[in-house]
Amino acid sequence: MNNHNSNQSLSLPLKKLTLASMFASITVVLSFISIPLPFSPVPITGQTLALMLSGSLLEPTTAFLSMIIYLALGAIGIPVFAGFHGGIGILFGPTGGYLFAMPIASFVTSIILKSGKISFLKLIISNVIGGIVIVYILGILQLSVVAQLSLKKAILLGALPYIPGDFIKVLLSSYLALKLMPILKKRIKTER
Repeated sequence: MNNHNSNQSLSLPLKKLTLASMFASITVVLSFISIPLPFSPVPITGQTLALMLSGSLLEPTTAFLSMIIYLALGAIGIPVFAGFHGGIGILFGPTGGYLFAMPIASFVTSIILKSGKISFLKLIISNVIGGIVIVYILGILQLSVVAQLSLKKAILLGALPYIPGDFIKVLLSSYLALKLMPILKKRIKTER
């Protein structure tokens, strides 16, 4: 058996796992940026910035895995969610839909970017679709069900106040991704 081929086949999954773990860690750190709003159970957090970055910089399965690792850490009780919370109860509480959306949103963001040339505009569009639209849809639906709110009230409490800040995160993550892509590509030899 050729040792070089064996090491090469092992290094690619190891690189992907390392990247997924690194972005899960970035998500943990950014989740500690948490600003509660007195009128809503949903805080302003840095989590969506992290998921946008993972979707923008990682290939789809690695981006998805990074958010799954993050959710698994929180589900087993490690306080990695907003406000230093952890536990399975958070995932099934009013804000759990936003969390469950994270792997899907990161994956979709990455899928959109996989085809064609990457530009600032394409990054913005993919981050709006993944980081805002998908997250809001799942988040609002669970908020409505768990908190027993009408869909309209859930949108008023769980989406509208966050749109301006989330667009700032879209612009920031798109800019950072554009600057970091060449560095990541050179150092890790990713597909992007």
